[in-house]
Amino acid sequence: MRRKYPLLSSPVTIGGLTLKHRMLAAPMGSPDLTSEGHYMPEAIAFYELLAKGGAASVCCTEGIVHPTGKSHTRMLDMQSDSVISSLTKAARGIKKHGAAAVLELSHGGKYTSVDHVNAVELRAQSICYGPSAETLPGGIRIREMPKTLLHEIADAFGKASGLARRAGFDMILIHAGHGWLLHQFLQSADNRRTDEYGGGILNRSRLLLEVLESVRHAVGAGFPIEVRISAEDYRKNGDPFSDTVKVAELIDGKVDLIHVTTGTRNDSYDRTHPSAFYPRGCNVQYASVIKQHVKTPVATVGALNEPEMMEEILATGKADVVEMARALLADSFLPKKVLTGKDDEVMKCIRCFTCTAERTQTKTRRCSVNPVIGNETEHPCAFPTAAPKRVAVVGGGPSGMKAALTAAERGHAVTLYEKNAELGGALRCERKIPFKQDCFDIIRTLELQMKKAGVRVLKAAPFTPEIAEETEPDAVILAVGAEPILPPIPGIEDSRVVFANALSDADAAIGDEAVVLGGGLVGCETAVYLALEGKRVTVVEMRTEIAHDANIKYGPILKDKIKAFDVKTLTETEGIEIRDKGLVVRSADMGKQTLAADTIVVAAGQRALRRTVEILRDSAPIVICVGDCVVPKNIAEAMSSGYYAGLDV
Repeated sequence: MRRKYPLLSSPVTIGGLTLKHRMLAAPMGSPDLTSEGHYMPEAIAFYELLAKGGAASVCCTEGIVHPTGKSHTRMLDMQSDSVISSLTKAARGIKKHGAAAVLELSHGGKYTSVDHVNAVELRAQSICYGPSAETLPGGIRIREMPKTLLHEIADAFGKASGLARRAGFDMILIHAGHGWLLHQFLQSADNRRTDEYGGGILNRSRLLLEVLESVRHAVGAGFPIEVRISAEDYRKNGDPFSDTVKVAELIDGKVDLIHVTTGTRNDSYDRTHPSAFYPRGCNVQYASVIKQHVKTPVATVGALNEPEMMEEILATGKADVVEMARALLADSFLPKKVLTGKDDEVMKCIRCFTCTAERTQTKTRRCSVNPVIGNETEHPCAFPTAAPKRVAVVGGGPSGMKAALTAAERGHAVTLYEKNAELGGALRCERKIPFKQDCFDIIRTLELQMKKAGVRVLKAAPFTPEIAEETEPDAVILAVGAEPILPPIPGIEDSRVVFANALSDADAAIGDEAVVLGGGLVGCETAVYLALEGKRVTVVEMRTEIAHDANIKYGPILKDKIKAFDVKTLTETEGIEIRDKGLVVRSADMGKQTLAADTIVVAAGQRALRRTVEILRDSAPIVICVGDCVVPKNIAEAMSSGYYAGLDV
């Protein structure tokens, strides 16, 4: 057959290993490990899902090679043969679907105890080693690594690599980026040594070269070794990109794949994991330059999702393979869809950081747009129904569409009723916002998937008790959503008032001076959008901080954008009246003041449409409520509740 993306679909040889195509699953940490540091069945099921979805290789993480290197509470312990059982099961689970199994090895260096020591007094007592002596914020004292320890760690990388090969892994990835130990040695800001491991870039690369020599000795000639390096660290006193190019030249011929990422764990998180405020493929430029300086194949990574872009990267010689992480959470079958010409059905990552936030906060794995993630062991149990039903889904927002799609895929006869002329629900408000286009695109993707699954979609078609009586559905899924909360203040009916969820309406006119009433996630994203449009924006929030409902990874990024665009924020402040000159606010510090405003954007939250639920709660023998009509939350809750309703009906 003629492939739509011939280069992406073509095989590639890495060392002695031939991969079936050029779309690779990048390293993604798994929280599903035992206290001994062994993979649990849930972790193996996750990696197997990526292989089943068609990735050419799947990288398991994050193997810690030495007692001084553990940077998170639970990590894969590569220091003992006792791990080999779970390693073998992971490798076999990946390989039985035709993918190559890759294992990432790392060492936390000076960040060894930062994440897994919680008590302040214990943090101060922790013994951590780095390239040079220093004290980290929070009081953790870092000791300079003695040379004997450096040799021990290099040897440990080799032993761990040999163990991985015995377990059936096809390739080793050495993590020398993102601010971990090997990257710390490469950076002059962290490495202030005066011996042969410090100074110029050749000396700062010495530990990495010794690690690679140890690994090669352990795995033998021809066994593929991949090295992950960060192009830049984005610090004021950071090294130039030319140093990274020199590192690539030094390891050229000693490794089989140079994986070019960027940034560090603590100074540039939104560059190591590019946020929606950056264009897709923003890190490809670094791989492109390095490829001009080496003969070794080069991998690029970072917010890659669109096959057209990835094909162009290969066609123009910017990289030899592409690696994806979050994109394969959002749609684990992306590679298979690309290979079979069904790429229009790919659910794109919206870069909301739910995945990384959940791992930090709840020690679980989750994706906003793919409810299977974190529930991989349950998913195979979602068999086609033995008793097809007539199912009515009321509401065409993300929750309703996901419910309709899932129910139809299981074999039910599904009709979706949407009272408006367009599907999308709350997602329609993202239409004009440049950094929310992937959220808006969820509508198109789900609509196409529903069509292919055979869902009957009725637009501009309210569902009523009379229609229920006439059509007699066996089950009704109510996804009727929520409505904006209207603050009870004088003047709220003023023509200058616009609800945040109506910003994308054709008739929404926004003046040059805008005040956003409500500084939660929606209000802050609205403020950034208006600032991008050249408006002067002030955010008014009653709480002590803005973006309080944003997750712990995305929140800081969003707040940085608020600052970058000079959005004024007033916390612990309430709006009390709208007058001719603008919004009157009151705070304990400033008393009353009037904020000049041509437009007041209300982002004061949502209220579930329980009235509609009550009207329809007896419209079928089985009635299930999903999404915002239960409790207004977020896209993750909407998609998850819709998915499980489609399974349960």
